[in-house]
Amino acid sequence: MCIFCKIVAGELPSTKVYEDEKTLAFMDINPVNPGHTLLIPKKHVETIYELDEETGKAVMSTLIKLVRAVKKATNCQGVTIHQANEKAANQVVPHLHIHIIPRWEKDYALGGWKAKPGDPEEIKKQADKIRNCLGS
Repeated sequence: MCIFCKIVAGELPSTKVYEDEKTLAFMDINPVNPGHTLLIPKKHVETIYELDEETGKAVMSTLIKLVRAVKKATNCQGVTIHQANEKAANQVVPHLHIHIIPRWEKDYALGGWKAKPGDPEEIKKQADKIRNCLGS
């Protein structure tokens, strides 16, 4: 069972932001910027190539909600949505996942990842802000 499937099963902890029948969103523990959120389908799908249409629609619907909430919660100037498939594309966890990364013009991460271990308390604060913005 992959690490994300263990999070879905409740075997590993996560700071959840959103959950429905088909998707789960939680905070990245190595955020590029505050508010960096991960979205996954609950069903194990390794890459986008194996994603069925129904699950894909659910993921996209949740993605749209999350992007709006992350932008509002962080007051960022933009949002990067990143999804990689296979080792050559730098997919590290073999479970489809989408990074939602708040961006600022001067964050100096435009050319790549500058992830670093996050402060768990700050991650929880960002999750609360995003959750509060999901309904608006």
